[in-house]
Amino acid sequence: MGLADCKPCQVLMEARLKLSKINNSPPIDATLYRSIIGSLRYLVNTRPDLAYSVGFVSNYMKAPITAHMAAVKQILRYVKDTINYGCYYTHKKDSGLKLIGYSDSDFACDINDRKSITGVSYFLRDNPITWVSQKQKVVALSSCEAEYMARTAGVCQGVWLARLLSEMQWKKQDSVVLKIDNKFAIAITNKPNSS
Repeated sequence: MGLADCKPCQVLMEARLKLSKINNSPPIDATLYRSIIGSLRYLVNTRPDLAYSVGFVSNYMKAPITAHMAAVKQILRYVKDTINYGCYYTHKKDSGLKLIGYSDSDFACDINDRKSITGVSYFLRDNPITWVSQKQKVVALSSCEAEYMARTAGVCQGVWLARLLSEMQWKKQDSVVLKIDNKFAIAITNKPNSS
């Protein structure tokens, strides 16, 4: 493909990029596209900054077109510029094992089915230990609903991680903190039964 000598860039993905499965652009070699996506998916294991964009372009593996490949090339150019990025883990003897999570959503971002994307990441001390970016299973009718579904996914992940840490340490895990940025989803969380 000849991207070893490509010009590096600092932008992972065009802001508010919208790609469609139905387009008049010419098709490309699907095997090559899938091979690149597979390699990028492997790289996501140590590069959480790539999770959303790689998941986004993975939606088009069935019948990729030139617009899809342009988005993949942008990701590869970003990887070249940030080749030394990755997860680095530090250890402070005096700090406990506190889990802090973050969840967010991108409301109705997929123009093909209008589903939202959930993003969740968890940190143990200051170190990232798990992250996910995935399409929600149902269509959210509002950004609040999309955020609430992302929060629910984050809570499930947090409960599982807390239980895992409890088993590994043979003691009960402290409470898990999950941070979200939507004030309406926070209000629903704090008073779920109010009308």
